[in-house]
Parts: sequence; C-alpha cells; structure tokens
Amino acid sequence: MSRIDLTGSSSLVTGGASGIGEACGRQLAAAGSRVVIADLNEERGEAVARDLGGLFVMCDVTSTADADTAVAAAVELGPLRALVNSAGLGHPGRTITRDNEPMDLKHFEFVIRVNLIGSFNVLSRAAAAMAKTEALTDGQRGAIVNMASVAAFDGQTGQAAYSASKGGIVGMTLPIARDLAAVGVRVNTVAPGLIDTPIYGEGERSEAFKAHLGQSVLFPNRLGSSEELAFMVMELLTNPYMNAEVIRVDGGIRMPPK
Repeated sequence: MSRIDLTGSSSLVTGGASGIGEACGRQLAAAGSRVVIADLNEERGEAVARDLGGLFVMCDVTSTADADTAVAAAVELGPLRALVNSAGLGHPGRTITRDNEPMDLKHFEFVIRVNLIGSFNVLSRAAAAMAKTEALTDGQRGAIVNMASVAAFDGQTGQAAYSASKGGIVGMTLPIARDLAAVGVRVNTVAPGLIDTPIYGEGERSEAFKAHLGQSVLFPNRLGSSEELAFMVMELLTNPYMNAEVIRVDGGIRMPPK
C-alpha cells in the first residue's frame, strides 16, 4: 500500500497566510497539490498564494458563504483531497476578574465561534465536495486535519475559552470521522504545543522570551517550528490508515497552571 498521491489534486488551508497554515500550504504545494489559501489577511495571503502557484480567497471561517466560496475555488483547481483547518485565535481572560466580576460572555462566545464552529463550518462544506470526487484506492476520497492544541488537555489559567474551543475540536474528531467513513474521507486532529509562530513577535526580546518558554519543553528544549508541525499534518493527510486520531506534537510538554 502506498501513500496518498496528492499530485493534481487541490487542497484548502484556512489560516494559511502565516504560521502553521502557511507551512502546511507550502508542504502541500511541494507534494503536487494546488493550494487555496483562505484567510482574512489579504496582503500576506495573496503573497503566499502567488509563491505557491495557488489561489487566495478572503475567508471568514464563521461565514457559510465564505466557506462555500473557498471550497468552490479549490474544486476549480482539481479534485479536493485535503483540508487543513488552521484558522484560530485566543482571548485570554479568567472566568471571573480580580474584582470578582464575570468574564464578558461575548469574549467566550467569539473564541468558540471562530475556533470550533468555524472549523466545523469549513469542514462540512469541504467534506461535501470531497464526497463528490472519484474514489482512489480503498475508496479514499480525501482527508481533513483539524488544529486543536495541548490547551485542550492542559489548559492554563485564563484559557477557559481557548481550551473549550480546542477541546471541542478534539471531541468532534471521532464522530465526524465516523460520519465521513461512508464517503471515504478521513479526519484527524493535531494538538500543537509551543510552536514558534508570528504570535510571539520579532526582535531580541521576543527571542529571549521564546528561549525561556522553550526550557519548559521536555525535549528538545525549544519551541517547535511550523515546519515540524506541518510534517505531522502531511503524515495524516497522506498515510491512508490514519483516521479518527488526535496527536499531540509538543516535544513532550505538559503545561503547568500558569
């Protein structure tokens, strides 16, 4: 049995304009897939898409219309075989403030809407397109990788919203994989640890902060790279026997309360 050959296929990467999503897009393009970068950052997204020979689509993952547009763009490029749900955000905040006031519910709802509902929104529409493609060996039609986080398991102080959103992604992995087994679409989830992305900023202070954070990683004692995370994503997309799994990619870290 051989790996899934993505040559001539299309793929869709949400949050693909930077960080983990960009790294996944680059590796998908290197594997021969035509990549659609779906993001809100038009300038950066256009640049990445041009570099990959793909397309950029402005996409709010919470919008069904935007998701449909992104999927349709991918289908125009070739049979849609891969989706990487990498768009996401966080909003740190404690359940109650230091003044013993409750968290503003709109912050919790926003994170859940983007990370969890947004992931399902794009996933369901991409899966419907994959179901219409011609089956490959074993009836394989496509594969989906969702992005969770170690925060789904080791949520830190102030991460209630983020952890809940990522825990939801972990929780829906198996039932969605069971739903989509009937059409030959596999679903897996990656739970990254501390990954070196633009969220940490740039410059000497940023590098010092990242080096300090890296000391908490079991081994190697550093932040992971977006490329390393993308290696696992590509494994899940192209290994035909990987399904319904949640895999931590974290250097062995277990996050402390703070």
